[in-house]
Amino acid sequence: MTWWEALLLVLGGTAAGVINTMAGGGSALTVPLLVLAGVPGNQANGSNRVGVLAASGSAVASFRRSGVDGMKGAAPVLGPAVVGSLIGAFGISQIADETFETIFGFLLIPIIILTIFKPKPAEGVEPWSATVTAIVFFGIGLYGGAFQAGVGLVMLAALTRAGFDLVTANSVKVLVNLIVTCIALPVFIVQGNVVWGPALVLAAGFLAGGWFGAKLAVSGGERVVRIFMIGAALFLAGRLIGIW
Repeated sequence: MTWWEALLLVLGGTAAGVINTMAGGGSALTVPLLVLAGVPGNQANGSNRVGVLAASGSAVASFRRSGVDGMKGAAPVLGPAVVGSLIGAFGISQIADETFETIFGFLLIPIIILTIFKPKPAEGVEPWSATVTAIVFFGIGLYGGAFQAGVGLVMLAALTRAGFDLVTANSVKVLVNLIVTCIALPVFIVQGNVVWGPALVLAAGFLAGGWFGAKLAVSGGERVVRIFMIGAALFLAGRLIGIW
């Protein structure tokens, strides 16, 4: 790993930490950056989880210090999400790197759409039943275990639709993301899909981004970061798919 690749990962991880703190979708930036830094697709997907783990743990602690405990609302969604994440992590580790990169490139498009239209509280809408909630979060766990990118945005949309207010939804989101990552990461490690050097460099950026993200969210800087993320994701999606 060269110095400029390390710098790219730190900067990308910082941006992703900011994005994830504000809403979600930061992995749509960092996984392609790992690929561009020379890490093969599936190993980039696994290595990215180290940074996500660090950022999620920090966010959970921050919510708890602020008096918002996601554990109180996580029980109905946690079990299905964990089961789904195990299946997703194991399944994605079996495909070829080139196939993963192509699939991931196409998946960036709906993630970008979710980034533009950030989830809002579902007012005046009947919350889902327990059965529907379990099915939806099994699917979210399946996706999160396999790809991770954008899962925070998807969870926010689903949690608000399941009856959570946006603040509580965010605290539940980071807790579920932390536990899903704790479940999925060992699968990638056992499969040999974590490159520790780039993973730890990226994690340092994620931690810094989480801290700056809280500051930017207060000062109204989310719009600038969101525009940067959308532009970068569009370019990198085209790069992975082979448009340019």
